[in-house]
Amino acid sequence: MTDIHDLTAVQLLERYASGELSPVEATRAALGRIEQIQPEVNAFSRVDAEAALRQAEESAERWRRGEPAGLVDGVPVSVKDILLQRGGPTLRGSLTVEAEGRAWDEDAPSVARLREHGAVFLGKTTTPEFGWKGVTDSPVYGVTGNPYDPRRTAGGSSGGSAAAVALGAGPLSLGTDGGGSVRIPASFCGVFALKPTYGRVPLYPASAFGTLAHVGPMTRDAADAALLMDVISGADWRDWSQLAPPEGGFQEAITAGGGGGGVDGLRVAYSPALGGSAAVDPEVAAAVRRAVDLLAGLGASVEEIDPGIEDPVEAFHTLWFSGAARVVQPLGQDKWELLDPGLREICAQGASYSALDYLAAVDVRMALGHAMGRFHSAYDLLVTPTLPITAFEAGVEVPKGSGHTRWTGWTPFTYPFNMTQQPAASVPCGLSAEGLPIGVQLVGARHADALVLRAAHALYEAGLADGVRPPAQAA
Repeated sequence: MTDIHDLTAVQLLERYASGELSPVEATRAALGRIEQIQPEVNAFSRVDAEAALRQAEESAERWRRGEPAGLVDGVPVSVKDILLQRGGPTLRGSLTVEAEGRAWDEDAPSVARLREHGAVFLGKTTTPEFGWKGVTDSPVYGVTGNPYDPRRTAGGSSGGSAAAVALGAGPLSLGTDGGGSVRIPASFCGVFALKPTYGRVPLYPASAFGTLAHVGPMTRDAADAALLMDVISGADWRDWSQLAPPEGGFQEAITAGGGGGGVDGLRVAYSPALGGSAAVDPEVAAAVRRAVDLLAGLGASVEEIDPGIEDPVEAFHTLWFSGAARVVQPLGQDKWELLDPGLREICAQGASYSALDYLAAVDVRMALGHAMGRFHSAYDLLVTPTLPITAFEAGVEVPKGSGHTRWTGWTPFTYPFNMTQQPAASVPCGLSAEGLPIGVQLVGARHADALVLRAAHALYEAGLADGVRPPAQAA
């Protein structure tokens, strides 16, 4: 029999509706998992068990009346500590954020939609300071470990959310992604994540990283992500750059196309290295190749081809480092000394850029978007590795001996699609010989979120992620 904490959100809702299970039982199971995993992986920055159980009891009463509040009524969720959630401080992994003297009475748009739909909030998950890097450690929370080997990184910056979902501490979590921050930890931790098209999920307050920053679901599978997207894509007037409400639901979309959904007839481009010079680990390359072969076996037309784009890392650094500098600009010297040393370095670099430097990076971004738009006129999906490597030692920004100086050196497949604002998902596609997860990335044209979810769901249904679960000793 499947343990309660191993059930997906869709499965929980089915059991609530039948009376087989109550939200209180599911919430107690999730809180129990947090108690078990927190000492080892450090996935949560704050847990409010009392509030969660109160919300679960209220949900149970609604289900007894046959009047659930919404699509995720009673489902335990967690929220990355970048997004506002009323009832407690959002520290953003920084000692510079003053928790006292503020009401903390506002929800971010995605959090507000979850609350309206009856979700049970377990707590906030860990993030590096202001979400600045691709691993999760901070001056406030310390280091977050990987569910498969806590001595290794969970990835970042939504590492706490990925670890929580992987280990059964709630099936749904909200992450943010400015350069790969839901996809990186999803790949390292063996869970699913989607970076939606920019504006699909409203964001407030606006990120200092501008239109690189997205809010996205981190879940056990694509079906749960579709469910969560149906909730968090709701309109919110506070985000002036939000997209119009989507036509139709994402849950309905993942089964569109006949035969329960799928990829039959889709034009898929497979790029083993995105045309770059990144050295992809042979085990990663082999696992991604198997995923591509599975897409072909499911009826997709697959061609091995690169989009023909140049690595935009320098332009990304200009945009990203400038954003970081803007985040800390109001700080006095006393608080500057409290920052993560790596963050101080990129902020100093970001502050040195001119407006013309920034606009030149925007020009690179526009050209990249144009090139990918043209590419997707011929191909429905682009498939790449999510990352060229598996999880490395926790507590460092780059793998030792790699020669990289910044996290972007080992994430060449993620940040380009923040620049282009395209939807991109990471799907678990196997384990390395050391038992570490590997992810395959599915990228769609702007606004093709439903198509990306549909393809990911087809891979799950075909068994691609079977067996990608943390070992017992890590659980």
